[in-house]
Amino acid sequence: MIRGRLIPRPGAAGRLVAGALLCAVPLLTGCTGRTVAGAASAAPGGAVPSSPEELERLIVPEVPSGLTRVPDDALSPRAGEKWVGDVAAYAPDPDHEREVLDGYGFRFGWERFWGAADGSGPVTSVFVYQFAERAGASAYADDLAGNDAETYRGMLDHEPEGLPGGCRLVTVDEPEGLPGPAASAWCGHGVFSVAVTAVGDSPEDALHEVTAVLREQLALLPPA
Repeated sequence: MIRGRLIPRPGAAGRLVAGALLCAVPLLTGCTGRTVAGAASAAPGGAVPSSPEELERLIVPEVPSGLTRVPDDALSPRAGEKWVGDVAAYAPDPDHEREVLDGYGFRFGWERFWGAADGSGPVTSVFVYQFAERAGASAYADDLAGNDAETYRGMLDHEPEGLPGGCRLVTVDEPEGLPGPAASAWCGHGVFSVAVTAVGDSPEDALHEVTAVLREQLALLPPA
């Protein structure tokens, strides 16, 4: 497996704050008053998804905080289905980023967000990316945790209490560029890299949300 360095880029929370602001523009319709519903079910017999559409069925449909789910197309870039080119485009040098992602064995993923339409309050996000091999998923999760810690000047914990082995936790108690304290967990789970981020009214609220959502999300995926 060939790996390079991922370019630091805005994390999940920063993307929602920027993307949700699109809903405040009067010319853009469909950002408010929409209910996005659905139910997730665990992968049958531990089957690994073969497409983003199959992966979508394994993503948590709601979060314990009760935040409203943000429609995928209300964000820019939009959430939902992700291919390597989509994720590479988050970085300032997409060509380099694509080479790095290919080195990890990135296949496809799904992103989902919950929060206020104007990005002013609590935010929760779930990113699940699938890789060709377990090693690539684990390495990606580890490196992205470091990326988040660097981007938001957060505290990185390599063995966080209360989270499964293989998870990294980043906490930001005094945020810069975010609407509140944040917590972000990155975990390697079999061939999946799972990231759960929450911006809450307090550090405790953010950590509680991340822990609860992560537990539910991991249970929906095939066993590691």
